[in-house]
Amino acid sequence: MRDLDWLEYDVLVVDDEEDNLDAFRFAFRKSFRLHYARDAAEALELARRVEPAVVVADQRMPGMSGIDLLRSVKVLFPDCYGILLTAYAELDVLVDAVNSGAVDRYVPKPWDSKEFPSLLRQGIASFATLSENRKLREQLAGYASYLEQQHRDPLDFGALLLTAPDEPKPPVAVSRAVLDAVAEVALTNDAVVLEGETGVESELVARAIHLESMREGRPFVAVMAQAFPGDALERELFGWGATHLNGVWGERAGRFELAHGGTLWLNEPTNLTPSLQARLLRLLSDQTTERMGETRARGVDVRLVTSVVGEAREAFGEATMLPGLFARLTVFPIRLHPLRTRSEQLRPLAEHFLARHAARNRGPVAALSMEAAAELERYEWPGNVRELESVLERAAILSRGQVILAQHLVFQPSPCASGPAGGSPIEPNARDSLEVRLEAIERQELAAALLSAGGNKTEVARALGIQRTTLYYRLKKLGLDG
Repeated sequence: MRDLDWLEYDVLVVDDEEDNLDAFRFAFRKSFRLHYARDAAEALELARRVEPAVVVADQRMPGMSGIDLLRSVKVLFPDCYGILLTAYAELDVLVDAVNSGAVDRYVPKPWDSKEFPSLLRQGIASFATLSENRKLREQLAGYASYLEQQHRDPLDFGALLLTAPDEPKPPVAVSRAVLDAVAEVALTNDAVVLEGETGVESELVARAIHLESMREGRPFVAVMAQAFPGDALERELFGWGATHLNGVWGERAGRFELAHGGTLWLNEPTNLTPSLQARLLRLLSDQTTERMGETRARGVDVRLVTSVVGEAREAFGEATMLPGLFARLTVFPIRLHPLRTRSEQLRPLAEHFLARHAARNRGPVAALSMEAAAELERYEWPGNVRELESVLERAAILSRGQVILAQHLVFQPSPCASGPAGGSPIEPNARDSLEVRLEAIERQELAAALLSAGGNKTEVARALGIQRTTLYYRLKKLGLDG
């Protein structure tokens, strides 16, 4: 028998005779958590509230019979264990009920008070096993979904990082120093923080750490912290219990549970709430997690990789963090260098992105002309690799999959430059009206914010402190919504 606390599970006893219910109270009230009902209607209402592990029902009751009651309970709670009490030898009815799954066990009256506890424990163990198996199947379905997303685009990682070691200039998206750091930390289970500008290859490096480690066959779960404001991030990471969220039934596993055995990549987690900090500190200290609204600790084995823009101390707000949490999050920092410092990687990266675009759209691979390649090398790339990919995809469309010329390259507007190679700041025309000049300044600031956020409008709205609907309206009015 499994090592279970029998008092943690609810047992519902249904009988229209009060003497029979009193017998159950007297015999089992100290050993089991019992609930009582006098008829089927009362039993169904009670079952919806307590979700019983075991239902014990008398066969002959006014209105709905015991078999029909157990059948109705099974519809609501398929894992529930049904015990039927009967003083009548209706074998054909009982056989049909057992075969249909409505009844798991029937007991002839009078029942034995010495044998019945063993039967109740057997029912609770069955319920616990079925419930656990169902939750595991749901968790595996979640794993399958994440793994499917991982392998949807094989070019993302393999074509960039898994290159021959003897190549003089391997076409990698990161520096050799970063690759060496990935190789070192991948052999451990320590937390990693990736520091860099917006648009650098944070997710690519996080996946590299995962794929180079012993966790390769387990899930890689990506969480964009910006998409979960306030305490929503805490719910997403740690999940919630069945009665959480205003008493609504239905529990959900958090992302850390889904990432069990693998890696969780948390992108740009800033302004962490005190509650979330406490949960993260416990997770990183002893690898345990609790769903919101629950007190049961669950063991998880997860490597945490975080990505921040700029320096980790400023991005996390070290001064406002719980003691010890910053050190736990930043055991192994890796600095990702901006693309403008790696001009030798521009051409290989460009060819990779063009090949991926062609594969996605089932068309020919566009080629770079010498003039276009020179333009790419002259540009400063404030949006880094993310911007490079967008520029090349647009160029491939404009060139119709043929040779990409310089005029096919459309760079993002810069807040301080008049062209891709730099220049004078853009100044409003003093002869224009005040409204026109203000719109020119606003257009310039919004364009810069979009570029900094890699086109993520939610991030722009948050950075500027305005509502998303307001941002969408202004972008449309200023011609920046394309």
